[in-house]
Amino acid sequence: MKLYSGPLSLFTAKVRIGLAEKGLDYERVEVGWSLARRYEPHHPDVVAANPKRQVPVLVDGEVVVYDSTRILEYLEDAHPTPPLLPRGAAARARCRQLEALADEILFPPVWDLIEEGFYPAPPGGRDATRAQRARSTLAGLHAELERELADGEYLCGAFSVADIACFVMLSTATSLGAGPGEEHMRLGAWLARTGARPAVARDVAAMRAHVQALFAGGTGSAAGRGGEPPVYASPAGDA
Repeated sequence: MKLYSGPLSLFTAKVRIGLAEKGLDYERVEVGWSLARRYEPHHPDVVAANPKRQVPVLVDGEVVVYDSTRILEYLEDAHPTPPLLPRGAAARARCRQLEALADEILFPPVWDLIEEGFYPAPPGGRDATRAQRARSTLAGLHAELERELADGEYLCGAFSVADIACFVMLSTATSLGAGPGEEHMRLGAWLARTGARPAVARDVAAMRAHVQALFAGGTGSAAGRGGEPPVYASPAGDA
């Protein structure tokens, strides 16, 4: 298998963690990215494989799959053990909805924080209102996810694609100063527990090292909590 991966792609991170959790070997092809030009010019193999011109793209023999959700579904079908989806139609539907919540509901305010707290400020300066609105939106979503978690160890019982997707988004928000507060202690504990899983911890460490190398040259903005650069930073990838 071969994975076309963005070095700071939130959606590629989902797939990398899924592959690691399943213990699958693959060749990682890192596409070019920079603070100034982001993913321009796009990798020609990605352009040929995905009409959206985005990573991640998985190539497994003659099979080519793009979109992080579709890739994780393919991996679940092709390599069902260990599972990343619960058993039963109702449980699987709920898990998929939580993954969609991460990709489609959590991601927009996270992206607002990335634009306002990671990339260099535009000529007109930063939009503090946009950033504050994002934080308020995320606080409401923290409450919703705390309810979904209830007293469980993970969102859908056992560790699943819902945990992967939500972790990637919430860890990014946390590194940008918008993590769960004391009123959402169970969600905060889930975030720490998920981040301690070996597959997740390795990906976080690699991403953090990449970001720190970027900022070592004094470019960009390090507006994360405590002056730390954000763990995940670039949205290039599918929704």
